[in-house]
Amino acid sequence: MRREERLDDPEESLRLALENAQSQIWTALPSVVTAVDLSKQTVSVQPSVQGNISAPDGSSQSVNLPLLVDVPIVWPRAGGFALTFPIAAGDEVLVVFASRCIDAWWQSGGVGVQAEVRMHDLSDGFAVLAPTSQPKKLSNVSSSNVQLRDNAGTTYVEIAPGGKIKLLGATSIDLSAPTINIAGTNININGTTTQTGSMNMTGQVTQTGGMSIGGVTFGSHKHTGVQTGGGTSGGPTN
Repeated sequence: MRREERLDDPEESLRLALENAQSQIWTALPSVVTAVDLSKQTVSVQPSVQGNISAPDGSSQSVNLPLLVDVPIVWPRAGGFALTFPIAAGDEVLVVFASRCIDAWWQSGGVGVQAEVRMHDLSDGFAVLAPTSQPKKLSNVSSSNVQLRDNAGTTYVEIAPGGKIKLLGATSIDLSAPTINIAGTNININGTTTQTGSMNMTGQVTQTGGMSIGGVTFGSHKHTGVQTGGGTSGGPTN
């Protein structure tokens, strides 16, 4: 028994009662993902903050809180669009606990009665992606631009305040669609360009650095069978 519980002090007794009631109210906890079920879009998580168990002699012991299962993942989602992440075991999340039972809502959606009468319970959490502890913090975070990036910062989509958009791929960038339209006042392509399939171009095209079509290098190739007059020359050679 705790010393405070042996005191004949109504105020202290009330304080202890309030603390006990407050200890049963769960609001939010950082947690670590232990398993992922994308078919249900839920995770199992281990709360990262331990709880305390008091012994009859007044001592206490820190223990892990129970594993939380079937915790719905909070994706950024609205208006027919969603942003998803390849969440995996070991990722950190913030589990936010609903004030009432969410079982009926999670099963059927819409508005309905509570499946159970419980409040601020460990069973009613949502996994929000994602707070980060210091060992897992991101490096080289931009202080001025918005980025959708990998943890290393080697691949990202970036939007700058001035209106510039940058795509950086560590290995490649793939664009695939029945029609791809590129419009701009100035379009600059630096590096080797490989063309597969047909291409229709309208307007002036200026090529610097040479061009090869069908193995024939333009700008330096020669024609055979050349003669003056109205004749036609032979085909080009490299």
